[in-house]
Amino acid sequence: MNDTFHDQTALVLFSGGQDSATCLAWALERFARVEMLGFSYGQRHLIELDSRAKLLDGLRALNADWAGKLGDSHTLDIPTLNVISDTALTRDVAIEMGAGGLPNTFVPGRNLVFLTFAAALAYRRGITHIIGGMCETDYSGYPDCRDDTIRALQQALNLGMARDFHLHTPLMWRDKAATWALANELGGQGLVDLIREHSHTCYLGERGALHDWGYGCGLCPACDLRARGWRGFAATAV
Repeated sequence: MNDTFHDQTALVLFSGGQDSATCLAWALERFARVEMLGFSYGQRHLIELDSRAKLLDGLRALNADWAGKLGDSHTLDIPTLNVISDTALTRDVAIEMGAGGLPNTFVPGRNLVFLTFAAALAYRRGITHIIGGMCETDYSGYPDCRDDTIRALQQALNLGMARDFHLHTPLMWRDKAATWALANELGGQGLVDLIREHSHTCYLGERGALHDWGYGCGLCPACDLRARGWRGFAATAV
């Protein structure tokens, strides 16, 4: 399928993290207009959501063409996800592996809920392209990040809403080093620096010391993936 849609609008799931910021740049290169959607679902910290404004300002300053394409930024409150979830992302508990082999940072159904709400918003706004940063190449094993899950959900959404939605996952087959490389390909060192300094991925919300890969505790699974990816990218960029 041709992945350039210069006459259409896309809706990007934009949390303020590394992956969603990279996906936003990917969309800005391909679509005529891009809207963003973030979720406040009772997560332990809102630092990631707060990062979005600085990222958007940075993207506008980085590329005039992107600035003209950036549309509305939406935030949906879905606190029910917190009520029914007992995880390290919604409770002040230590991060550890669960009995089922998944880390307790897994929020059951989160991406399914996010994409369903995104499709409902896209339906109202006449948008058929929805973009998310799901990845099953370099991740924590979350089943709702897998390509099979996303493809099945796309079919369900199209049947349930009688629309022809396209769920794009540009990071699905990229490890974190390749995600950094994609940012460099899309926006050069300026975009890499913007994502490094202003996106937020750390599960604990740590914004103390700036590491070479960005801010974070350096110990949680999200920081570990981001740091290892940065080292892999830096090694090939020399």
